Amino acid sequence: MGEIRNFRSGNDEPPTHGPMPRRLAAIIVGDIASYSRLMQADEEGTHVRVKRIERDLIQPSIVEHHGSLVKTTGDGFIAIFDSPVEAVRCSIVIQQNLIGRNASLPKETRIEYRIGVNLGDVIVEPDDVYGDGVNIATRIEGIAEPGQVFISGAIYEQIKHKVVCGYESLGDRKVKNITDPVRVYKVLPDADAVGRTRGRRENALIFLLGITLSVMAAGVLWYLLAQTPGRVGEQAAVTTVSPATSPAASPSPQPPPREAAPQTQQPSPSAASSSPSPAPAPIQSTSQSASQSPIPVREPEMVAIRGGSFAMGSNDDPTERPVHQVAVKPFSIAKYPVTVQEWNECAAAKACSFTAIGKDDAPVSNVSWTDAQQYAAYLAQATKKTYRLPSEAEWEYAARSGTQTKYWWGDKLQPGMAGCKDCGDLAAEQPAKVGSFRPNPFGLHDMGGGVDQWVEDCWHKTYQGAPGDGSAWSSGDCSAHVLRSGSWKNDSRYVRPSNRDGYDTNVRYPTHGFRVALSP
Repeated sequence: MGEIRNFRSGNDEPPTHGPMPRRLAAIIVGDIASYSRLMQADEEGTHVRVKRIERDLIQPSIVEHHGSLVKTTGDGFIAIFDSPVEAVRCSIVIQQNLIGRNASLPKETRIEYRIGVNLGDVIVEPDDVYGDGVNIATRIEGIAEPGQVFISGAIYEQIKHKVVCGYESLGDRKVKNITDPVRVYKVLPDADAVGRTRGRRENALIFLLGITLSVMAAGVLWYLLAQTPGRVGEQAAVTTVSPATSPAASPSPQPPPREAAPQTQQPSPSAASSSPSPAPAPIQSTSQSASQSPIPVREPEMVAIRGGSFAMGSNDDPTERPVHQVAVKPFSIAKYPVTVQEWNECAAAKACSFTAIGKDDAPVSNVSWTDAQQYAAYLAQATKKTYRLPSEAEWEYAARSGTQTKYWWGDKLQPGMAGCKDCGDLAAEQPAKVGSFRPNPFGLHDMGGGVDQWVEDCWHKTYQGAPGDGSAWSSGDCSAHVLRSGSWKNDSRYVRPSNRDGYDTNVRYPTHGFRVALSP
């Protein structure tokens, strides 16, 4: 369990007099839905599962997002953060991880958390926090839906342009023991979801409005017909008799039936308003448009890599051991990570599941391994080429580019070589655009820092039993896959070519991106 003392000023002991320390903080309150029912059905099993989730998911996620776990409550937890952005990101990661964990379980046995997040003034003690800031987070959690993150208006104002997600306003809510109503928002991790929600509501309103107007129009028409039957009959008589007033005009009603036969034989609707002779023109135009793709496919710039052998791994971390010899076959790999523009072209083609935000030339981020596979499949289908994710061995071979030093440029950190938080680079609240740093000897950019990059392999804690032919390691537990490169939010240890990490296959995270490879 995390300690709260790092949030205090001065020494670690509580003051002997004076008021307790107060501070503005983002508070997460989580609670398990239907906890009593789960405990009644399987008390020991539920307790073990909850403790495992706390140990393996909740506590690490809080630490990774620079927060502190204040306490667990049996069926829930309270955490405190300096940053509202990190508090919401942590909440999303927890919920998305739980979705993956619950996918194979019967609904009645799933452990689902409701999460509420609030920004407020709190009283901090060594093992607890107090105040309306906590109370409001607790009340918001109480109205949240299982598996959802609800946030207060105070949190929303701080994060609305900073977190890759959507928001659905639930309006002002009156909550217990809080004087003023609290504005509440539901967090939608898929940024497009809010548009779809609004779109469904708008379409429903338009549909209802259309029905109302149709009923009103029918009522008015019925009233006019009922009040003036004679005038309607007169108008019908005029319409029928007027062509007969001229003998020359009498045959005029007959040509339309004679022309109708050739029109109905035309396959194109556009022929209905033209004579039979130009009918082939629309057919020719249709065949031409069918052979052209309405959305051009932008292929990544690829670099051909010669095959060879290299020593994979290092002794710097247990996950990078044992160092082993690997023979890699020739392949091609993208010069840059996939960009926001490239990803959004896939989204526009309805082949990728969300629209990314950010500058077009920035690397796309907040993608899961499954998302990355969608993009590779889209490229492969559109180009009829064998696009895919690189294997872990291919990625490291390309990143090392013939070197065996700590970094590709040497054993010591140098500025201007990689995008990480202590690399002396363009570090900011987001990654730099692709190609902002020098390429390695193979001509590849951003093979260290920028965004973490998914590869094809399933995650294994060591290289024991790893393939030696450069292929992807696809056996074992594939609920997690391998990430390489480190990101702009990590320190320089993560940009080493040998650094590796694993993450849940179906969960999006703000620093995760990818690049593609191509088989010969």
